Amino acid sequence: MRFNFLVILLALLILECSTTPLGRRQLILNDDSTLNEMGEKAFNEMKTTIPIEKSPAINNYVKCISYASIKEATDTTGVQTWEIVVFRDSAVNAFALPGGKIGVYTGILQVANSADKLAAVIGHEIAHVIARHGNERVSQSMVASGGMAVLQGFGGEAAAGILGAGAQYGVILPFSRKHESEADVIGLEIMSKAGFDPQASVSLWQGMAALGGDKPHELMSTHPSDDTRIKELQDNMPAALANYSAAKSQGKTPNCKI
Repeated sequence: MRFNFLVILLALLILECSTTPLGRRQLILNDDSTLNEMGEKAFNEMKTTIPIEKSPAINNYVKCISYASIKEATDTTGVQTWEIVVFRDSAVNAFALPGGKIGVYTGILQVANSADKLAAVIGHEIAHVIARHGNERVSQSMVASGGMAVLQGFGGEAAAGILGAGAQYGVILPFSRKHESEADVIGLEIMSKAGFDPQASVSLWQGMAALGGDKPHELMSTHPSDDTRIKELQDNMPAALANYSAAKSQGKTPNCKI
């Protein structure tokens, strides 16, 4: 009981001084290097278990969009080099892990069928990393489980899930909607500053909603409702359009094509 109390007390103290890029106070109990190492290990294991897309055209296309977006993201988590991998899988999904690891499933290219739409997805995933959402998920689990020992249980798929790799890896649902809404707004800023049309984010999620049916796809399963997310994107659209206009005037016109 004493250890649990100390963990919770420490959590409350850290909650007062740790904030996301949008100014939300968050629970962070681990240093960035620990989470970056966890992200790298989980990502490396995924690369051995999920087929990797070999097409140069597809890889160059995804990386073109990703690196243009990364240039506009302010990371303070210690990412030295971002790694982008395209997985040959029909899942309508993408993810990012601490340490600057981005995974894009080929299945999402059928829905995010333009560079602007895919930039909305990738900007969203970059936002998860720079906002320390993976660290926050792990910290929440540590408090719920009573301490540091919980980190020892995160290996392979479990680590990938807790860090944000998608519903199929077991996400902590009670907190993820807040993370997803925040990543939408930060991602909108990233894509627009990179020179991608932010209005594509709305059409992307309208298209995702049309696919939903009775069972939401992986990328949507822990997200806010379609109407809520589209309203939030539209509420933030004036600022994004101003960023987009400024980016174009600065010559930022990413020519990413397959």
